[in-house]
Amino acid sequence: MSQTPPRVKIGIIGGSGLYSPDFLEKVQEYKIYTPYGAPSSDIMIGEIKGVKVAFLPRHGKRHSIPPHMINYRANIWALKEIGVERLISVSAVGSLREDYKPGDFVCTDQFIDMTKRRELTFYDGPVVAHVSMADPFCPELRTLCIASAKSLGITVHEKGTYICIEGPRFSTRAESRLWRSFGADIIGMTLIPEVNLAREARMCFLNIAMVTDYDVWAEKPVTAHEVARVMAENTEKVRRLLVELIPKIPEKRGCQCARYLDEALL
Repeated sequence: MSQTPPRVKIGIIGGSGLYSPDFLEKVQEYKIYTPYGAPSSDIMIGEIKGVKVAFLPRHGKRHSIPPHMINYRANIWALKEIGVERLISVSAVGSLREDYKPGDFVCTDQFIDMTKRRELTFYDGPVVAHVSMADPFCPELRTLCIASAKSLGITVHEKGTYICIEGPRFSTRAESRLWRSFGADIIGMTLIPEVNLAREARMCFLNIAMVTDYDVWAEKPVTAHEVARVMAENTEKVRRLLVELIPKIPEKRGCQCARYLDEALL
């Protein structure tokens, strides 16, 4: 394991099913220390078509960390420490719509936070930040992601509201019907507080949500085994998408993501 990591501008946080950076070349691992403790694993840095990329498995290399126990602040801090400006989050989600089918991808554009006990900010005082989240996801990365998915023939929904629950359990039928009535399209357990913290860290943030199942509103009970089966089918598609997308990301950012913090600090 090398000691001093190179500077890297693009980062990927892999979710359920995406634990290995086997789509990267020339991979090396680096241990990063943060004020918030250890991240989910060492940071793995490699290349896609000559572009340096940092990879971090959100749940650890063996899916040993449940969603409510992930050290989100350490993960984002570690990636920021090595220079990451563009962060791609890959996550497994359930569908709350008939037309968002298992195997489809969703390029998330909004979220609803229903988590209960997570550390949501780097700014716990005495410095306070009220960061704008009206448009939580980078428009530049979303446009590139949608175009890349379509060029590969991957079914991608261009918009989706992600409702984030605490977990690790799945929803009751009553909860699932409630989430649908809120106007949510997909449901997962890990988007919050990753997206909040990334904005505080002046990062662009893209969420690629992979639908694994219909949530229990559809009268089809969700099991971890069923989720794993569909996720395995999705994993190859998301690898292809990342290899297509990442070389297209421009060196210079053409968005406002880095500036939101300027108007948030008190």
